[in-house]
Amino acid sequence: MQETQVVVIGCGFMGCDIAAIFLKAGWQVQAVEATISAHEGARQRMQSSTESLGGVWNPDQLKLHTSLESIDWKGVRLVVETVTENLAVKQEVFRTLDTCVPAEIPIGSNSSGFRITDIAEGCQTAERMANAHFFLPAHTVPLVELAKGERTSDACLDALQRAFEEVGRAVVRIQKDLPGFLANRMQHALMREAFSILDAGLATPEDVDKAVRYGFGFRYASAGPMLQKEFAGLDTQLVAATSIYPSLCNDPNPPKILTDLVAQGRTGTRALKGFWNWTPEELAAERARYESVLSEVSDIIARNPSALPKDSA
Repeated sequence: MQETQVVVIGCGFMGCDIAAIFLKAGWQVQAVEATISAHEGARQRMQSSTESLGGVWNPDQLKLHTSLESIDWKGVRLVVETVTENLAVKQEVFRTLDTCVPAEIPIGSNSSGFRITDIAEGCQTAERMANAHFFLPAHTVPLVELAKGERTSDACLDALQRAFEEVGRAVVRIQKDLPGFLANRMQHALMREAFSILDAGLATPEDVDKAVRYGFGFRYASAGPMLQKEFAGLDTQLVAATSIYPSLCNDPNPPKILTDLVAQGRTGTRALKGFWNWTPEELAAERARYESVLSEVSDIIARNPSALPKDSA
C-alpha cells in the first residue's frame, strides 16, 4: 500500500463520502463495516461520490474490513469514526481504538453533537482524540470542524488539520468542548428562530426557505456573517440589534411545530413526509438538484478564497 492512508470506521453515507474525499486525493482508504452484506453498497456509494468530485475510481485504493482487528496500521495517518450517533456505541468504539491504534495516530469522531470528552471518557490516550465534524453531503460541503476536548493536545489538532487541508477541506478549530461545536450552534440559533416564526404563523415554510436562499443566505457563499456586517457597518448592526434582539426567541425547549411533526411520524425525507409529502421520484430529483447546486457553489468558493486582513481586533 501507499504510505498515505486513512482508516474510516462506519460506512453509512457520512463514512462513504468522507472516504471519497481521501480516495479522490489519491490516498489509500481502509474502511470498517461490520455487516459484510453492506460492503457492495458502500463501495458503490464511495465510487459515485469520488467520481462526482471529479476523481478517478480506482478500486485498488480501497480495502473494506469487517473489524478493526484486520486493519494494517502501517502508513496510517489518521482515523475517522463515523458510526451511529449513539454515545454508548461511540464510547465502545473509542475504547477499542484506545488500545488497538498505534499511539502516534490521531483519531477524530464525526459526532455532530456529543463532546469528544464524553466519547473518549476513560481512554488512556484521549490526548490524541478530537471531534472531526463533517456536514452532509460530506464530500461536497468543504467544512470540517475540529473541536478540542478537555484532554486533547494541540499536536492532535495540528495533525488532523494538516491532513484535512491536504485533501481540500476548510478547517475551523474550536477551543472549548461545547455541544454543537461552532457551525451547529449558529445553525440551531437560526432554526430556533425559524421554527418560532412558523409557530407564530408569521410565514410559511416556503417563505422561510425563500428568505434564506434569496436573501442573507445568498450572500454567505461570498462572505460570512462577520465580513458582511463589516461591509454594512457595525454601527448599523448595533442599532438593528438593539431593536430586534428583545423579540427574538430564546425558548430553551424545542418548538411546538417540531415536536408535533415528529410525534406524527413526519420526520422528513426518510419518512417521505415532513413539512411536505414526497414521492421517491420527487425526492430523488430534489436531492440530485440540491447536491448539484452544492457542488457548483463549492467550486465557486474554491476559485474565490477570501483575503481578509491579517490583523483583527
